[in-house]
Amino acid sequence: MNRNAEYSAVNDAVRGEFFRRVWKLITPYWRSEEKGMAWLLLVSVIALSLFSVAISVMINSWYKDFYNALQEKDLAAFTHLILYFCGIATVAILGAVYRLYLTQMLTIRWRRWLTEQHFTKWLSHKNYYQLEQHGYTDNPDQRLSEDLNSFTTSTLSLALGLIRTVVSLVSFSIILWGVSGSIDLFGITIPGYMFWAAFLYAVVGSWLTHKIGQRLIKLSNQQERYEADLRFALVRVRENAESIAFSNGEPNENKRLSARFGMIWSNYWNVMKVSKRLTFFTAGYSQIATVFAFVVASPRYFSGAIELGGLMQINSAFGNVQENFSWFIDAYTTLASWRATCDRLLSFRQGMADNEARTSTINLDRDGDGLHFDNLALNLADGRELLAGANLNIVRGDRVMLSGRSGSGKSTLLRALGGLWSDGQGNVKLPAERYLFLPQRPYLPIGTLREALSYPQAPEAYPVERFAQVLEICRLMHLVPRLDESDHWQRMLSPGEQQRVAFSRALLYAPSWLYLDEATSAMDEEDEAVLYQALIDELPDVTLLSIGHRSSLKRFHRRHLRIDGGQLREQSHPELVV
Repeated sequence: MNRNAEYSAVNDAVRGEFFRRVWKLITPYWRSEEKGMAWLLLVSVIALSLFSVAISVMINSWYKDFYNALQEKDLAAFTHLILYFCGIATVAILGAVYRLYLTQMLTIRWRRWLTEQHFTKWLSHKNYYQLEQHGYTDNPDQRLSEDLNSFTTSTLSLALGLIRTVVSLVSFSIILWGVSGSIDLFGITIPGYMFWAAFLYAVVGSWLTHKIGQRLIKLSNQQERYEADLRFALVRVRENAESIAFSNGEPNENKRLSARFGMIWSNYWNVMKVSKRLTFFTAGYSQIATVFAFVVASPRYFSGAIELGGLMQINSAFGNVQENFSWFIDAYTTLASWRATCDRLLSFRQGMADNEARTSTINLDRDGDGLHFDNLALNLADGRELLAGANLNIVRGDRVMLSGRSGSGKSTLLRALGGLWSDGQGNVKLPAERYLFLPQRPYLPIGTLREALSYPQAPEAYPVERFAQVLEICRLMHLVPRLDESDHWQRMLSPGEQQRVAFSRALLYAPSWLYLDEATSAMDEEDEAVLYQALIDELPDVTLLSIGHRSSLKRFHRRHLRIDGGQLREQSHPELVV
């Protein structure tokens, strides 16, 4: 297991049953509550795509009559055919506009549905947290935004393109077969020889395209990952700007960012090399195709077997057949990118599925009337034991302080109580009452201060006047006028102020059980004393389990526990606040 999120080389390649897993990713939307509108839009887009094929067939027939009119210098026929073409072109433009519009509508509706489904899945079972701790999957932001967008767009584009290609291929193959005639080769009469020429030309071209461009799949995957890693590194600099500035860490960060971009640079050069070779071939392939039909069909024209209009019709039909046969060549870059996108999405979904399938060896029961440990053991992922054979009873209304050396397992114990830690053994019975965790670094969402205070509840859950009251109690009177001001509060407030906001949140929420993980570490002892006393006064029945190092905290707790050498021990406790 690789836990080095910043520098890990994640393997996004999906081995085995690729198409079955992609099918499971595609099909749920078409069976969902939105299936009616989804199928209506899809059928409409397909119908418009087929209509565009019909227009192409009509234009192909028009070519024959138009060039024959030119050859015969028939002005009346020429004028009629020009007007006829204008009518066809007008209808074709309208069809193309609405095909694009409906395709975009279907794409964004499908993307919205998929995004909401993935948001729900990512935020359930603590996936967003566990994926960072176990079986690391890189850059979930990219997978939930860019990859889902690319997946829906590319899937529809490729699917509709393939349908149109198949219908167009059948239509123009029939036309080409009918107009190309036959040819004698080595004493063998080959009917529809222009069709077979187009077929062989495209097959050889498709095979060579795949051989030349197959590395693009892996390179495209790597390029997206390196780009996302650079964005992540830039966000890290933004989030830790003050610490970096105090440390004069600019040269170090410049080196790190340059190294990140160096990976993008190196991989992009490889993409360029493969793309250059692929473009050389595809461009040459297309240019040769322009004259290939004329060369192959010219003997019949010069022999008088066909007229100029027939030659032009053959060329048009050949071009369409060859183009349709060559769909794989033209779409190869898109297919490579689509495969890379699918790999990233499928590996992301697999990571979430693996997390959900993990079975905790710590038995959590949330129906108790208190907090009870029975032979609880906690381990690290490498097998090192943090806590062994812990037994504890905490009743409602108790106030317990937990201390220990840094790294002894105090925070890990709280994670186990919150269901975030599964490495260990034993039984934990948790109270069925309202609870709240206050971490050392509280989360303050971007938005109004009122929303940050009420998180995770909506502000409407509490009386309006209560917000000002809890801010005053927690020595944040200067923030009262800013309750409805939107800002990035985690940047605007000092660490001590952030922790006082967390205490204000606790007073608002009024839990029966409150777990504090060094929740006053950024405060001075005076503020710490005021806030703990406020908890006791405002929430007299609250049960406290506090992690802390300061001896000044002891007087606010009736019991003192310490983790020492992997053992949970009760300590003597001479001073407390009643």
